[in-house]
Amino acid sequence: MTIALLIVAVYAIVCWVVFYKYKLLKFNIVWGVVTFWVGFHVLFLLVVFLRFFAPYTIDGHVIRQTVQIAPRLPHPTMLQEVYVAQNQPVKKGDKLYQFETTLYAAQLAEAEANLVGAQQNAQILQEDIAQAQDAQAEAEANESYAAEQVTRYTNLVPRGGAKQETLDKWTAQLAAAKAQVAEAAANVKKAQLAADAQVDGVNAQVAAAQAQVDQAQYYLDQTTIYAPEDGKIISQQARPGLVVGGFRIGSIAAFVADADPYFLATFYQEHLKFVEPDQPVEVALDIYPGQVFTGKVKAIWEGTGQGQIKPSGNVPNFLFMSPQGRFAVEIILDDDPALKRFPGGAHGAAAIYTGGGGEWVSVLRRVNMRLYAWVNFIIPFDV
Repeated sequence: MTIALLIVAVYAIVCWVVFYKYKLLKFNIVWGVVTFWVGFHVLFLLVVFLRFFAPYTIDGHVIRQTVQIAPRLPHPTMLQEVYVAQNQPVKKGDKLYQFETTLYAAQLAEAEANLVGAQQNAQILQEDIAQAQDAQAEAEANESYAAEQVTRYTNLVPRGGAKQETLDKWTAQLAAAKAQVAEAAANVKKAQLAADAQVDGVNAQVAAAQAQVDQAQYYLDQTTIYAPEDGKIISQQARPGLVVGGFRIGSIAAFVADADPYFLATFYQEHLKFVEPDQPVEVALDIYPGQVFTGKVKAIWEGTGQGQIKPSGNVPNFLFMSPQGRFAVEIILDDDPALKRFPGGAHGAAAIYTGGGGEWVSVLRRVNMRLYAWVNFIIPFDV
């Protein structure tokens, strides 16, 4: 609208100079029709060329990456210390919050004690295997000796060299020895199966106990929250005494990262016909009146919520006459250090120069951008 008014004003001045100031031409009905017709087409063509070859929008904002600070604690836990103040810059790894550790330290100590017990049980299993193998060897030796005696007395009894009662005794001992060998073999197998219950070469009970230690250590570590990267917390509302954990699923703070800010502007879909990545861009931010920043197009987000139908048991209610959704264009400003000082949500205008339509199109749009930037000195007019 601003550039259209500017064109109309310039054209009106030209007509005034020609027909009234210097009276180069005599104004009449014919010249009136011609003047209107030419002015209308000039305005129409200029507006069309500007919209497609130098698209412009006042719907743009600085976007900053945010991380939701959410304690991962399974039990209600009280916040003890807050180490960061409102808008205080922090570095990656700096302490932000400290929660009470008593319960989680006790759970870790219990898990470590269970791990020691499991490791001792694993050693006992190896000793059980050795004892069962010794008992099996002794039973096999008794069986062998009893078998020899049975053979010996089986040969002596028919010749009268020994009594039948002695043979019967050794025959009974041989049967008992065989039973002992079978029982000892079963005990060895049982002990070996218990020892072979492993996960990645580690005894199953030891592995389970180690997992409990790792889990307890994890939750103990979660009682201290550190900065995930360089940035700041812009809304510090957490105070000592706050209880989190258990059924709490929300975050306690929003961490704004310093890295990778960008400017996101929305355009009508048809105005992006000739827009491509890496094309030059100018951005005027409301918080810096009179300044115009340069950048380039990084990507076009070719999609809106109107292109999504969520799974539901209801038949969608299509509103084809509803306003079209705009497409967002991600813009990277050339002055990265300056961009990092822009607060998230800073509003501004953006113009993309596609290179088409001639140099005068870019010139008019650049004039438009600078008018917007300078008008920000007085708009909004609130004194």
